[in-house]
Formats: sequence, C-alpha cells, structure tokens
Amino acid sequence: MDVRLRAGLLCLVHAMARIGAEQEVENLSGLSTSPEKDIFVVRDNGTTCLMAEFAAKVMVPYDVSASNYVDLITEEAEIPLSRGAAVRGKCGTTESELQISWLDKVYTLKLYFVKEGHNTTKRQEAVWKMNKIQFVYDSSERTYFKDAVNRKSGKHTASSHHLSALLTPAGKSYECQAQQTISLITSDHQRTVTLLLSEVRLQPFDISADFVFSEEHKCPVDEREQLEETLPLILGLILGLMIVITVCIYHIHHKLTANQVQLPRDRSQYKHMG
Repeated sequence: MDVRLRAGLLCLVHAMARIGAEQEVENLSGLSTSPEKDIFVVRDNGTTCLMAEFAAKVMVPYDVSASNYVDLITEEAEIPLSRGAAVRGKCGTTESELQISWLDKVYTLKLYFVKEGHNTTKRQEAVWKMNKIQFVYDSSERTYFKDAVNRKSGKHTASSHHLSALLTPAGKSYECQAQQTISLITSDHQRTVTLLLSEVRLQPFDISADFVFSEEHKCPVDEREQLEETLPLILGLILGLMIVITVCIYHIHHKLTANQVQLPRDRSQYKHMG
C-alpha cells in the first residue's frame, strides 16, 4: 500500500507541476523599444511555446447625452493595451490562446489560435491562424468611458465572427508592421468594436528556440511596401547596367573601326598607297 500510495502521490505532484508549467507566462513589455508595443511569452515545461509582440488599441462606441440632455449621441472610447497588463496563456498541439487583462481585469483581450491543414493548388500543407477574438469591457469604467449613460449595464463582450486572420505556414512566425483592423460585434445593441493591431510579430506554435521567433512570414501589406521601396533601386541598377553595357559596346566598336585601313574610293589615289 505504501508503495502504491507513494507512486500515486508522485503522479499527482507531477501532474500538478505540469499544470503549473503550462500556465507559466511572462510579460516582457519592459524590454520593448517601442512604448506602445507589448511582449508576451507563454512557456510549457520550461520552454517557450507562444510568443507575441504587438501594439494594440480598441475603439468602443458608447452613448453620451446630447447638449439638450434628451437625445443620445455616440462617442468612441479609445482603449490602449496597458504596459502592466496581466497575462494568461495555454499552449496545445493544434490550439493555443492568449488572454491579456488590465485595469484590474476591467478590460480583457482574448486571442485564440488554431493549427490545421490547408489545401493549396499542389498539396495540403499545415498552417496556423487566429480564429477567434473576444474583448471584454465594462462601460461603467470612467477612465475611457467619460460621461457615458447607462453605466449600470456593466460588462459586455465583443466577439469576432468566422475569423480567419494572420494565416501563416506552420513552423513560421507572423510579422506585420502595418496596422490591421479587425471588427468585433458587441453583445449590446449589436455595435461594432474595432481592434487595431500594428507592429505584430506572433507565433503560437512550433517555436524551436527559447525566446526566439522562427523565420518570419510577412503580411501582404508589408511585402507590397517592401517591393515599392526596392523597385526604384532595382530599376536604377538595371538602367545603370544598360548604360555601362552601351558605353562598353560603343568603345569596342570605335576601337575596332579605328584599326581598320580605310580604302580610298577614287582609283587615282591607289598609286599613292604602298
């Protein structure tokens, strides 16, 4: 019995330790060079399983009284992600999530990720994507919801619908410096809450090195901007190369024709030759 009891206790301790390890999270936003960008890390059994860097703010519409105190007008609260946010996370083989809360959990941003097969023209390949977002907020909070009416309404949840964002090949991180807009629908009056993400570097699966992102997969906007920046340089190099080639051909042709003996067209001039 003692041996069985000891083995059971060891299994229980191991399971509890594993659960604790799965919930190990770190807010490394203090290491960010940008005051608006936050860094979050989720670790599983001592190794990094999810990393996220991004700047985020949420735009939430709410009602205020008009100047006549009878009608209502709509204002928009701009809620930035706080540097000292509390973070929770969970890693899995095909599903991961990240939850960020700030102002004593008045605001909570929940990001969900899934890895799955994706059909291409040639074959099926594994990809990951962000498949769900939820934003929980309290309209009675006075920091951002100034002069709001119906303060007793309490907390609301805005959720995405049929989301398929940040589509990235498995084993790679997603990178996008450009600002991205994602619409969420609120639980009250079906209003639209807007999540603005920028300076994004994110990887929820298959991180091979601790605290290090895998090879990046750039978003189409960044790729297009990079092409627009490099295209004039490429065209300039091509034009310069064509000029050099033209000048070289001209000099070679000039040298060859200069070395040739010019025969006189008038036959009477032949007697002066030789």
